[in-house]
Amino acid sequence: MGSEFAFKTTGLTKTYGSGASAVHALRGVDLEIPKGELVVLLGASGSGKSTLLNILGGLDHASEGKVEFFDQTLTDMDDGELTRYRRHHVGFVFQFYNLMPSLTAEENVELVTEIADNPYDPAEALELVGLKARTHHFPAQLSGGEQQRVAIARAIAKKPTVLFCDEPTGALDSETGRSVLRVLQDVNEKLGTTVMIVTHAAATAEMADRVIRFSDGGIREVEVNTHKLAAEDIVW
Repeated sequence: MGSEFAFKTTGLTKTYGSGASAVHALRGVDLEIPKGELVVLLGASGSGKSTLLNILGGLDHASEGKVEFFDQTLTDMDDGELTRYRRHHVGFVFQFYNLMPSLTAEENVELVTEIADNPYDPAEALELVGLKARTHHFPAQLSGGEQQRVAIARAIAKKPTVLFCDEPTGALDSETGRSVLRVLQDVNEKLGTTVMIVTHAAATAEMADRVIRFSDGGIREVEVNTHKLAAEDIVW
């Protein structure tokens, strides 16, 4: 992994359907994501940011163009190779926590560690997100913010190279959202994980190394943040 970029895309296009009813979700996106950065993708619903995340995360295929992940070309991979890529390199955090209600926090994290090569111990992953005291609690016994932190612990337990977060604070109030963003900032700073956050909450941009603004399937602006804030200092 000698490349200084975690991702490079060239002419990345995604079209759903065909003819007059075709939806152009991505329109020839050229992008570079330096490794180790915390990147925020901003834009209205339907602007293409989640589609980009799904393609970079190996969940969806591009219609045209090229995606490079370090020295690998994702757009050349078949489904089996993409599955291995996701398993070894990618963590996902979504707006809804997707926890198993019948399993404790620790058991929810174990679901990932059982298929990983060199994972954190589940209790260690929970400690990293500030939930050491909640190891044996079930999701119903946890607040929304705590459930999201369990989801983050599950995502980082396999030590992913990159962590994709799609509206991770969308279901949370602002104070709880800040605490979740603080965890994501810690994951980036302490573990060196490249973190990409898709959101429509513009204030989140203040904690990013790089802000990518999307509009109509393309990049409107890329801004490098020279004075980024700590997550707990964001006001929204």
